[in-house]
Amino acid sequence: MCGTCGCGSEEGGVRILMPGVYQEGLTHSHEHHHHHGHSHDHDHSHDHGHSHDHGHSHGHSHDHGHGHSHDHDHSHSHDHTHSHDAGGITLAPNKKILEVEQDVLHHNQVMAARNRGYFEALNILTLNLVSSPGSGKTSLLERTLQDLKDTLDFYVIEGDQQTVNDANRISALDVPVIQINTGKGCHLESDMVFEAVKQLQMKANAILMIENVGNLVCPSMFDLGEKKRVVIISTTEGEDKPLKYPDMFHSSDICIINKIDLLPYVNFDVGKVKDYALQVNANLKFFEVSATTGEGMEAWYEWLKEQIVPKKA
Repeated sequence: MCGTCGCGSEEGGVRILMPGVYQEGLTHSHEHHHHHGHSHDHDHSHDHGHSHDHGHSHGHSHDHGHGHSHDHDHSHSHDHTHSHDAGGITLAPNKKILEVEQDVLHHNQVMAARNRGYFEALNILTLNLVSSPGSGKTSLLERTLQDLKDTLDFYVIEGDQQTVNDANRISALDVPVIQINTGKGCHLESDMVFEAVKQLQMKANAILMIENVGNLVCPSMFDLGEKKRVVIISTTEGEDKPLKYPDMFHSSDICIINKIDLLPYVNFDVGKVKDYALQVNANLKFFEVSATTGEGMEAWYEWLKEQIVPKKA
């Protein structure tokens, strides 16, 4: 379960598919023992005797002086045993969420540093593709792979809550791909990427594309060990996305504005979205593209080639 945003659950876990399967879940156990004992002795021509063994002990005595008396002997005692296996973290009743968040993020940062060292040793350009759902991440990735796979070595990690649909689209291009299903989780984490990378068995001087779960909030907090973070926004979204989700744009290096072929049909101001994004992050580099028509993709390709040693001279 995500300690920062509350996503995920014991039912969710993580599945890494194609070719192997990796499952991870939390264990949670509860043992409750309740004993209640009630005895009622009524003095007014009827006698009720029922007992519940609850282990509560309360002593009540009522004398009403009008022909009947109530002698209640409630004994209550509670024996509750709770066992929580949550990674060795024990929370006091009033413990702040912020402290848990720091622990979770610290672990993620350590794992991300391990990933980064591995990528740097093999000269692997790792890109973390982030966006809201429907921005065209997978279409952009498909187009890029289709046009450059004969020039550069690519590997892909696909992140989604469920299905292997996106991984199947990439696999159809004959590019090595691993699908990570996060269950109810809303983002990838560095240890998930590590498990997937072990199965990819990447060669040196390659590009690893990580398509994160569609979400402009939580993925911004989780470093995966990537070299660059690429945020993708489409012309079918509002120009104020950078202002609404500043953490994502602030933590990104590249901003791709996709679906520019739809500009004649939508109310979207490219200049305005750039201005808003630069207010959040003055160092953002922009590419305006259409993954459908190929417009603007060449500039994106040239940037990729500058970042990595090509497979073919």
